Parts: sequence; C-alpha cells; structure tokens
Amino acid sequence: MSQALIDQLASFKVIPVIQINRVEQAVPLAKTLVENGLPVAEVTFRTEAAAEAIRLMRDAYPEMCIGAGTVLTTEQVDRAKAAGAEFVVAPGLNPNTVRYCQTHNMPVIPGVNNPSQIEQALEMGLTFLKLFPAEASGGVAMVKALLAPYVDVSLMPTGGISKSNVGEYLAVDRVACCGGTWMVAPALIEQGQWEEVGRLVREAVALTQG
Repeated sequence: MSQALIDQLASFKVIPVIQINRVEQAVPLAKTLVENGLPVAEVTFRTEAAAEAIRLMRDAYPEMCIGAGTVLTTEQVDRAKAAGAEFVVAPGLNPNTVRYCQTHNMPVIPGVNNPSQIEQALEMGLTFLKLFPAEASGGVAMVKALLAPYVDVSLMPTGGISKSNVGEYLAVDRVACCGGTWMVAPALIEQGQWEEVGRLVREAVALTQG
C-alpha cells in the first residue's frame, strides 16, 4: 500500500464506514460527504448494492477517496476493483485475499487484533492495518499495547468508535485514522436523512481535525 494513500486516509482522520442497501442512496450520500468536508468512504460488501454503489459514487464524484469494506473473497476484490474502489478493507487477515490483492495491484487493509496476526501481516509486507473490533478487543489500551513492540506498524481502529472516544484513539501515536459509522448510521441512510448526516459529518470533521 503506497505511503501516499496512507497519508491521504490519515488526513481525513475518520473514515465513514457505510452500508448501502439500495443503489439510489449512493450518490446523495456521496454528495453529503463531499459537501460537508469528508470526501471519503468505505462502502461495505455487506449488501448486494455495494459494488454498484461504489461505481455510482465514483462516476458522480471522481475526486472522492472510495474503498470497499468487509471484503472476504477474491471475487469481491475483483468486483470492488471493477467498480472503481481504490483500496479494500477486510475484517480479518486472510492470507489468500491479501496475496490476491498484492498480485492484482489492489491496496489492502486487513483486520487484526493480536500480535500473531500483526506478525503475519508484517511477513506479507503490510504495515498499515485495521484493528478490529477495536473497542471489543480492549480499546485504546489495546492499541497502545499492540503498537509498542511493532514500531513500523500504524493502525486504523474500527468497531465501537464514536464521537465520544475517537479523540482518544487519534491521540495515540501511529493511529493514522479511525473507521466509524456514527455519522453515517444505516437508519439515517435508509430514511434519506441527508441533512442530519451532513450535520454529523461536519461535527465529526470539526471534532477530528481540531
């Protein structure tokens, strides 16, 4: 994964982790993110609409930084890449998926939550990793404990991150950014509450950009 892409993700501080159930939600959501100062999205492959949502967002806002999340198979990697995703994120560390991404020039951020998984990732040349599920795995204390022996590793904690604790995570050296859903809650997307999403996005930007 290029340092330029890591730096770009780090500049956003918080990455909205998005579940889109219907493709018609994609462009209004992208518009809301862009216009409220957070032109980045991790669109999860938890729904059938994911690949088409990425394609529509990419077409409407080519300047957005868009990744695919919850990528579990090589077939999903192919679909994400074809749709225009710039990177893929996985909840765990699947060596087959990682190697497939590496041979197909697709930046990958696998999930880890223990030292053995971090060492597996390092063995494959990966130093930018997702800590998942962050809060359930021990929160900020776990982040600090995991980073201490691995001086080349930086993390993107995801899972249980909220506006009340995101600042604590970002204050840790080598936490590049955090994944979060609170500003793009599925219920708000489902109801098309774009003004409320916009307000929460602006609040998140103000909170994390300091």
